[in-house]
Amino acid sequence: MRIGKLFDLFKTKKNKIMSDQNINEELMNEHLSEDQVQETENQTEQNETSGKTELEIVKEQLAKEKDQYLRLFAEFDNFKKRTSRERIDFFKTANKEVVTALLPVLDDFQRAMVQIEKSDDNGLQQGVELIYNKLNETLRTKGLNVIEVKAGDDFNTDLHEAITQIPAPTEDLKGKVVDVVETGYLLNDVVIRYAKVVVGM
Repeated sequence: MRIGKLFDLFKTKKNKIMSDQNINEELMNEHLSEDQVQETENQTEQNETSGKTELEIVKEQLAKEKDQYLRLFAEFDNFKKRTSRERIDFFKTANKEVVTALLPVLDDFQRAMVQIEKSDDNGLQQGVELIYNKLNETLRTKGLNVIEVKAGDDFNTDLHEAITQIPAPTEDLKGKVVDVVETGYLLNDVVIRYAKVVVGM
């Protein structure tokens, strides 16, 4: 009899413990569900907030990329223009060395012309003048031009080289060209030899 009562009592206690456990589990599940709901809401808010932040970050990155692109484009455009200018300048003065090497020959022709004019040999004068004109014209077609300078012109450092200064013969020649010693030349508007001049002081 006592064993039966003890068994019933044990069974009742067990059922009560089991029942308490079930209630605790349900309460825990409910509590977990509330936590999960709260966590989900927090995640949604964070996603919305991070979405805004990501949008701002993307906009900033886009602005940076656009700025870099514009800078790169401007640099490339400048590079193209500079390269084009350099190429044009190169073509203008591509034959500079050959033309410069021929300048002393032109100088010799000019000196020869002065001497031949003093002689009475017209045939010689015409022959040399013909060759001189032909050479001069050939070089002119290649872009060679004489720097025109004469006594009384203003001294220009961009075109003239003063080899000496002398007292000006007249007041109006002070600081101006008194005499031209050697002819200067331009090759396609680029000075390849300055005109050597005497300047009055």
